[in-house]
Amino acid sequence: MVDVDKAVIARLKKGEHIFEILVDCDKALELRHGKSLSVRDVVATDDIFKDVKKGDKASELLLTQVFGTSDIETIEKKIIKDGEVQLTSQHKEKLREEKRKRIIEIIHRNAIDSKTGYPHPPQRIENALNEAKVHIDEYKTAEQQVDEILAKIRAIIPIKFETREIAVRVPARYAGASMLILKKHKLLKEEWTNDGLLVAIVEIPAGIQDEFFAALNGITHGEVQTKLLNTK
Repeated sequence: MVDVDKAVIARLKKGEHIFEILVDCDKALELRHGKSLSVRDVVATDDIFKDVKKGDKASELLLTQVFGTSDIETIEKKIIKDGEVQLTSQHKEKLREEKRKRIIEIIHRNAIDSKTGYPHPPQRIENALNEAKVHIDEYKTAEQQVDEILAKIRAIIPIKFETREIAVRVPARYAGASMLILKKHKLLKEEWTNDGLLVAIVEIPAGIQDEFFAALNGITHGEVQTKLLNTK
């Protein structure tokens, strides 16, 4: 069991009832995300409360009525997995930093400078986030926050999201290996000639166009042919 003084509350609402337990924040989140842990290594006590702060414990009868069992570990695991885990300030900061990096990565891969057509370097995007005083919400996914953040930094750097349709023509001897790259993206068209030549159309985020071309050129030793068909 973990130290009670360092524990946080995990809470689950079931109908009109609230059930709370004391847990280690990091271990509880690891258990929620699928890590194989014993519940005993996550909780601080074997008590299940209606209100931790008041010391009001849930009765065995109530637990059985609501959860269909009085097995404490089974109920504790359900509270951790299905309920809300109170985050420590350190864990909130860690989540914000992880999501900040993910947001920068998403913008770098998908966005371009609306004036030059080239991708913004990650450092430039990070500087724009700092200048715009962007707040990262630790409770939302990076993907849920990108549009709002993009609107804020657009006043600082010229930026827009763009996808590009690229036609690709690959000699037969490199076609199989090239397909491994093409299938990582949205493959719109795939045709094979009688002599094994591969002709394809793929949609990619604008920010990774150079990376995409470099990967194909590396596999084909420069023998690939590409053409920009459309942007949107």
